[in-house]
Amino acid sequence: MGVLSGENPSCRVVLIILNWNGRRYLEPCLRSVFAQEFRAFAVILVDNGSTDGSVELVRARFPQVRLIENSKNRGFAAANNQAILASSSEFVATLNNDTEVEPGWLGALVQAVETDPRVGMCASKMLLADRRNVIEAAGIAVDRVGIAWGVAGGNADRPGEVTPTPVFGPCAGAALYRRAMLDDIGLFDEDFFAYLEDVDLAWRAQWAGWRCVYVPGSIVYHAHSATAREGSHFKNRLLGRNKIWLLCKNYPFPPLLWYAPLILVYDLMAVVYAIAAGHGLGAVQGRISALGEVPRMLAKRRQVVHRISSRAMMAKLHPLENPLAVLRRYAHIRIASGD
Repeated sequence: MGVLSGENPSCRVVLIILNWNGRRYLEPCLRSVFAQEFRAFAVILVDNGSTDGSVELVRARFPQVRLIENSKNRGFAAANNQAILASSSEFVATLNNDTEVEPGWLGALVQAVETDPRVGMCASKMLLADRRNVIEAAGIAVDRVGIAWGVAGGNADRPGEVTPTPVFGPCAGAALYRRAMLDDIGLFDEDFFAYLEDVDLAWRAQWAGWRCVYVPGSIVYHAHSATAREGSHFKNRLLGRNKIWLLCKNYPFPPLLWYAPLILVYDLMAVVYAIAAGHGLGAVQGRISALGEVPRMLAKRRQVVHRISSRAMMAKLHPLENPLAVLRRYAHIRIASGD
């Protein structure tokens, strides 16, 4: 797909919003987007075959939004890639449709990415929409058994924080990416469809020597899992599948050999917990479906750009914690979803 016609050459950021039957969230989201203090941006909304009048609402109330309409749900990764390939701006921002952003959100991200040409990604401060003093994620982290989670999730917000700090990667629900980095390492892996595709992208970026910073001045309010309910069969299946693919593609070797038993033990505990919570079928099905594609994911591993050593990559992974500490990482999410 070529670059969208009429793109303003002064546009420094293309802001991509993916929508699938999220009409009830679009108006507050887009109103907050167009209240940004930073103005050198354009918005592309990719609609994944919505049937709830989303497209009609955007056309009627936000004519400045450029629409890409898909006839079916192509997933988070593919839909974002469509908009990235259909634009040419210096930076790419991704934003969930179930968010509202503060007026200084985008400007803070751009200011942070400009501080160092090695910074290829910026993470927003994501606060829970129903508890706006509670952090959902301040970037993402990955530990040495391959578990990814939102940094500082569940912590009380500290509004006085202003200094960007290094993190492993951003949650793509509210992130900024340098296009030069995407040209270097590739886009979201469309096989993932949804979930952990942002972790995969961040991991590949870290392998290639790019950096990510968390920007506490870039504030977003997020209705967690509004599109795919937390604990749903759909979400658990994709998470179970994509975690295995994530490790196949990115986990350092040879450390994978000696961490493999621990990875297996922790993953089995995750499956047991999912079964106890009544979500086990999706978790098991996802892991089974992943196994048949392991050879293809290992082939993708050979395409990952490696500019740092396995030792250096292991130093970027969070130290191992006990299972109870791992479980506490998600307590705020369970409260938000009512589980």
